[in-house]
Amino acid sequence: MGNLCVSLCLLMAAEIPSIAADDSGPRVSDNQIIARAKLPRTDVADIRVNVNMTLVPVTVMDTLGRNVLGLSQDNFRVFDGTEQRPIVSFGMSDAPLSIGLIYDCSRSMTDKFKVAREAPRQLFEKLNPEDEAFLVTVSNKPELRRDFTSRFEDITDSLMFIAPKGTTSLVDGVYMGLQRLKKSHNRRRALIVVSDGGDNNSRYNMRELTSLAAEADAQIFTICLYGNPKSKEEAEGPALLEHLALASGGIHFMIGDLNNMNTAMGQIGVTLHHEYMLGYYPADDAPSGKYRKIKVELLVPKGIPGLQIFARSGYYVP
Repeated sequence: MGNLCVSLCLLMAAEIPSIAADDSGPRVSDNQIIARAKLPRTDVADIRVNVNMTLVPVTVMDTLGRNVLGLSQDNFRVFDGTEQRPIVSFGMSDAPLSIGLIYDCSRSMTDKFKVAREAPRQLFEKLNPEDEAFLVTVSNKPELRRDFTSRFEDITDSLMFIAPKGTTSLVDGVYMGLQRLKKSHNRRRALIVVSDGGDNNSRYNMRELTSLAAEADAQIFTICLYGNPKSKEEAEGPALLEHLALASGGIHFMIGDLNNMNTAMGQIGVTLHHEYMLGYYPADDAPSGKYRKIKVELLVPKGIPGLQIFARSGYYVP
């Protein structure tokens, strides 16, 4: 517990710039708070000794949106349904990542796109050479613009030649991204969805998308460029994006000032390589193929400023 107290003192003392106060959601910075405790860097493949083990990536942030590192296994509890399960594997995962970018390129993004299309550079600066990414753009229909590549400049180049137009098939775009992730070369997977609002032209509905997301074993990070919604769909957009992020263990960023989008992208890149990885075995009688709810709790001393924890809310039993 002493190491935790030291780390949280460091957390409170650090002077790190944050996103403007009028933005809701996490306030982010490219910096992390690192405790003295040294956690092992764990490859996901190394700890999947038994296919029945459930792995839960967990992000912890302070109230300023900074990653809190150096916590120990004793600081976490995992509940599978209503039953607490022993954590049998614990570490910081730095395994290679497969990432899909889902970019809203509909007409409503016209005024935002010049800034938005530059932001992935901040993400790619934080990734490793073994990581890979693809790009799906969304307007009247989703389109795979760049398939999996580690030449991230190809993705940013593709965005430079796109002109926003048409309607928004956002649900279809996310659905395509989740399907594409099934072809990834890496076991750790994430989607990053960038949009200014809701959906008005998809074939799939939210129920179908939510079901696929629960099966996909992928985190979904969402960036909502929100301001002066002009339709019912745009007004409801943040709720759609937030639902996808929170259910999958990702983070939802509400961006009111476009200048803060670069910071959000950079923070996602940092977070993806600074997550706790908790492993546990479901109960022996957990029925195969059924959805199980998960709850991860964080244990810290009383009086410590509130920390935010992000973990997926469920999984399908192998």
